[in-house]
Amino acid sequence: MELIHAFGGTLNPGLAPAPSRKFANPAPLGLCAFGLTTFVLCMANVQARGVTNPSVVIGCAYFYGGFIQLCAGMWEMVLENTFGATALSSFGGFWLAFAAIETDAFGIVSAYGDDINGLNNMLAFFLIAWFIFTFGLVLCTLRSTVAFFLLFFTLDMAFLLLGIGHLYPTDAGAPNVGVTKAGGVFGLLSAFFAWYNAFAGLATKENSLITVRPIPMPWNLGYKATKTKSG
Repeated sequence: MELIHAFGGTLNPGLAPAPSRKFANPAPLGLCAFGLTTFVLCMANVQARGVTNPSVVIGCAYFYGGFIQLCAGMWEMVLENTFGATALSSFGGFWLAFAAIETDAFGIVSAYGDDINGLNNMLAFFLIAWFIFTFGLVLCTLRSTVAFFLLFFTLDMAFLLLGIGHLYPTDAGAPNVGVTKAGGVFGLLSAFFAWYNAFAGLATKENSLITVRPIPMPWNLGYKATKTKSG
């Protein structure tokens, strides 16, 4: 018996029904775009090898995490996957917005001048808003797979901690290092879970010696039905 899940489409490997149209699955592309861009940024957040300037991620944020992920989200619309379209398109928009904030030509940061406190507060509000949005997505993964739930849960924690880091900066006005590093760790976990889910959607018996078997959440309706039938 096929496992039943809480939303349609193919973003959640192994639990989704076949789409009514013959198109390739865009979810792995969107997940890879998200995972790679998140990984690059969070390596700076955790200050790996002493790096504190994340400017290199701006290119990824515009073209891979932003544009490509936004395209993948729109293609999820074609596959009748409301959740996939909402999640991938929204986070594509997040990366484009992040890149705009970090781009001097937009004048967003310079608009605050010497008001470092105001800038930190607004960046905190920006991140906390994404924490609230992602929390809603977390609730929509409670009956999916363990890896899929952990992807959004760790991302949600990353947004929360990074937001708190800006709410309680140092005396010099820099984000709180300890909290930001903790947020970076959760971001790195989220990146790897994104890659894991992408691999689950890409790897088949025809193209890979290694495939991923989805592990459903214990309260997944299809999982419960299968256990009841087998028992």
